[in-house]
Amino acid sequence: MIGPQPRAVGTFAAEHLSPSYPERAARGTADKLRAWQAEALDVYFETEPRDFLAAATPGAGKTTFALRLAAELLARRVVDRITVVAPTEHLKRQWADAAHRAGIRLNPEFRNGQSMGGRRFNGVIVTYAQVAMRAALHRQFTESARTLVILDEVHHGGDALSWGDAIREAFEPATRRLSLTGTPFRSDTAPIPFVTYLRDEHGIRLSRTDYNYGYGRALADGVVRPVIFLAYAGKMRWRTKMGDEFEARLGQEDTKDVTAQAWRTALAADGEWIPAVLAAADRRLTEVRHTIPDAGGLVIATDQASARAYATVLERLTGEAPTIVLSDERASSDRIEAFAAGDSRWMVAVRMVSEGVDVPRLAVGVYATSAATPLYFSQAIGRFVRARRRGELASIFLPSVPILMALAGQLELERDHALDRDSEQIDLLDDDLMDEANREESASERLEDEFTWQALESDANFDRVLYDGTEFGFAAEVGSDEELDFLGLPGILEPDQVRDLLRARQARQSRRATARRASAGPMDDRPEDKPLYRNLKEQRAVLNGLVGVRAKLSGEPHAHIHAELRRSCGGPAVAQATVSQLQDRIDFLRKRIHAGG
Repeated sequence: MIGPQPRAVGTFAAEHLSPSYPERAARGTADKLRAWQAEALDVYFETEPRDFLAAATPGAGKTTFALRLAAELLARRVVDRITVVAPTEHLKRQWADAAHRAGIRLNPEFRNGQSMGGRRFNGVIVTYAQVAMRAALHRQFTESARTLVILDEVHHGGDALSWGDAIREAFEPATRRLSLTGTPFRSDTAPIPFVTYLRDEHGIRLSRTDYNYGYGRALADGVVRPVIFLAYAGKMRWRTKMGDEFEARLGQEDTKDVTAQAWRTALAADGEWIPAVLAAADRRLTEVRHTIPDAGGLVIATDQASARAYATVLERLTGEAPTIVLSDERASSDRIEAFAAGDSRWMVAVRMVSEGVDVPRLAVGVYATSAATPLYFSQAIGRFVRARRRGELASIFLPSVPILMALAGQLELERDHALDRDSEQIDLLDDDLMDEANREESASERLEDEFTWQALESDANFDRVLYDGTEFGFAAEVGSDEELDFLGLPGILEPDQVRDLLRARQARQSRRATARRASAGPMDDRPEDKPLYRNLKEQRAVLNGLVGVRAKLSGEPHAHIHAELRRSCGGPAVAQATVSQLQDRIDFLRKRIHAGG
């Protein structure tokens, strides 16, 4: 972070105020505050700036903070009116309900061209799209009274150039502006209205946050849940319109197009990967419900057809029809609210549920979508981290692909929005690399436009667990004792207990594998086992890394280099090659690179 440092909760939360339950306020009320909310208000009222940007991890309680600040400004007669700008229609209703509990009357039914509701309301709630349609109208409303504008999930102000321009035009005259975000900022370089950008030591313009409360601190305070990621790999086979059939293992290092198509094959509802993972997630949900009786699960799908197909699989598995949410409409909002208030097991939704939806009982998730930006991933995981009592554990099932594993491994990463790029500072989560990868995403319409694609076969195996940036466990068959060890973790655990139990389960898995090898006899008498799979994975990673180096030096596409290696060294495609065949290609390529040929 550059410029004046944002205030952030550290030991203050533990020493001065209760940061979490049971003394915290219910969401959307202003009678009691969490420690960070109280401190953020203190920071605001030290200077009472016209613009204030607060970043707080999903589930921390941004709405409560914003409504308390709004109530204070109304009481002090600094402002006379409030306008809340939300990303979706569902969130408009959610804000209105929270404001009502806080004693503030906001009109969520306001439509462009209507009156604002007179003295019955303290203000209105609109969407970013609504403002973009009639920016001049909203500017008139803003100018007609001293207005506080609350921009919820402010990164949406950069979703399209017209949106950003409209937000700036409509709310430039506002007396005060409060911008809220709970996720990493955008991947693009479109500036977000009313956000300050300052240059760091490298000359990169970065967004400046006035107050920050990240996931790591919220986890230490017990405000949010610890999250474990259960990754599943498997063999995938598909056919292109040319009739060519391809096979690859999900989870191995491979070219982006092969990874994308293997990922897409895994997500096909008529294969074996999705049913196996959904069954594992449902077993996990059953275990969690032993300690959290109303715990629910959410499957996030790429599109409506997939969502319906996944719902059919779940109904077959559980005997209970899941709630299906397909769009941002009033009926969908009603279904979400009914699910949140009930105790049914599963909800299946398309991407609109990934942001801002408040269903605190969600404890198990299946990330069955191809979206892979840091922004979207963080929003999706944010649906599961809201804690109702200390110790609740969230479990997320996801495909074992490098992009998602990198994002899961850096859940606590706090990122600024950069308007510039520094070519010398590129890491796993570099925005340009992520955008390039997303252009290849597994279920993208672009792939469908390029060729007729057909998933032929898929299977699933448990791959590993990721927690707090550390991997636990080894590849195991679905339904095995090794997988069930991890699915059977208690639903209530403190963060340090999660780590200890994962280590214990991994050690037990290792002991079982050692005992099986000992009972199987000499190495020459038994088939390849898991260590060989790991060697294959490592060999493929080394080969693909060298192919990348060669491509940079020669300018040749990766596919051409792989084809040249097959002609020179023999053997099948990388996915079917043995360890020795891969080593031959590695040795050949190293000689070529060192010789400069």
